[in-house]
Amino acid sequence: MNLMGQPAHVGRHCGSNSYEVTREAVEFYADALDDHSPLYSEFAPSLLHHSECYKFVGEWYLANLFGNLHAQQDWELFGPIRIGTTVRSRSTIIERFSKRGRDYVVNETDLCDAADGRLLVRGRTFQSFLPPKPKGGEDEFVVDERSAGQKQPRPPFPTATGADLTPTQKLVDQRRCWMFSGPGRNYHTDKEQAEKLGFPNIVVQGMMSTCFIAQVMQDAFGMGWLEGGKASLKLTNVLWVDETVTARAKVREEVPEGTRTRVHCDVWAEKDDGTRVCLGSASALRD
Repeated sequence: MNLMGQPAHVGRHCGSNSYEVTREAVEFYADALDDHSPLYSEFAPSLLHHSECYKFVGEWYLANLFGNLHAQQDWELFGPIRIGTTVRSRSTIIERFSKRGRDYVVNETDLCDAADGRLLVRGRTFQSFLPPKPKGGEDEFVVDERSAGQKQPRPPFPTATGADLTPTQKLVDQRRCWMFSGPGRNYHTDKEQAEKLGFPNIVVQGMMSTCFIAQVMQDAFGMGWLEGGKASLKLTNVLWVDETVTARAKVREEVPEGTRTRVHCDVWAEKDDGTRVCLGSASALRD
């Protein structure tokens, strides 16, 4: 059932799917993101189903798609996903609000082990929408290089003073966009589709930058990320196709958590010119 355009209300169940986590799916993710962790011999990437919430856009997106943007992404990881597991998703609207002339809808999508119901991954996606445009009012780009450069300065970041984690750098070309956001034509894979929604070129899907941050954390903490990782990331600038981005992390503090230690980090992803496309916090467990 497609309810696009009807009021998206808090509590709406948007849908669910079941998937077998195959080695082929893991290898495709590893190729798409250039993320070849040795953990993938046994476990899936924690964000293998990074875009599951978008399988249900007809149930939680607002009617005006012109200029819609992914504003924030939160992740909580509760357990590793073994290859061969069958997982089930569940998507729910948990919040709606307005801020600075945009309407926001927050979708929470859980990924559970289908066999025993254990919660494995929880994602919260904050999507922002412009109010409906008057007829004929969609001629200009919503975001381009000029408008992106006019953003107000942000507070200093990072402010963490601990050790730097090993960064990862990626060139996001059209092939990577297609592998991550395809196979269909949309504003993350096709320039013509991007122009229809008010963007001058292919917009790299915001989820990709969160996956790059996850790679930095996983490379540093291994199983401590897969079974206890957390991240809250604001998507602050558009990353365009054929741009290079570097994901970074810097340790803020370490605090006891039961018999283990939780390491909190400032995390961000930036273009070659220093423009940050996302920033926020992430943490993982360490013995």
